[in-house]
Amino acid sequence: MSIPILEARDIHKAYGRGQARFEALKGVSLQVVAGESIAIVGKSGSGKSTLMHLLALLDAPDGGELLVEGQDAAGIGARQVSRLRNEDFGFVFQQFFLIPNASVLENVVLPLKIAGAGARERKERGMAALEQLELADKAKNRATNLSGGQKQRVVIARALVADPKVIFADEPTGNLDTATGLLVEDILFDLNRERGITLVIVTHDPELAARCDRQVFVRDGLIESLSEPHAEPDSAPGGTEERS
Repeated sequence: MSIPILEARDIHKAYGRGQARFEALKGVSLQVVAGESIAIVGKSGSGKSTLMHLLALLDAPDGGELLVEGQDAAGIGARQVSRLRNEDFGFVFQQFFLIPNASVLENVVLPLKIAGAGARERKERGMAALEQLELADKAKNRATNLSGGQKQRVVIARALVADPKVIFADEPTGNLDTATGLLVEDILFDLNRERGITLVIVTHDPELAARCDRQVFVRDGLIESLSEPHAEPDSAPGGTEERS
């Protein structure tokens, strides 16, 4: 059996102190297999985004273990963690986090610039990513001049430019109209099928969750239910119950 690309073992996470202390995760275990698409589903405050942030090494758990390709994340140095986040992981969030006065191309190649790639390599790889997302003609445009759907495609291009193993998407269609949201979903799932990129999607939308290979339902900091790999969408347990 292959080693999971990501694994959480009995992880706990709390925020605040004293009476303000809030336990976001209360002992969660989860394996993510390379090449699968997995939806983490739950209401606001359920702990679903906290779980994704921990899996993506954007935060550290208070207890338990996080493993990346079998290696305990606690033993990975800060420089290696930064490399993983910048090169092996791609991020697509509901908020676009684009630099407004920079060009589309400059936004897309930011991970390569952080990694120290040369200007020529950055431009070639950035334009290739924009071509894939049908945005090459917008390369010189300012990010502020794009529609919501175009901005989200720029974010996906930025996530792709370093050829990641995993894309983490937190409510990726939350700020988009239905038609544009479906287009963005199609792009993400095409990348999963055609390039084998693992998708970890946080959502409260049961229809988006049903498109994934597996659905993880989180409630009050615990995994309430977990569907089997490659289950049919209508076999996902309680899919509509988590909608906020």
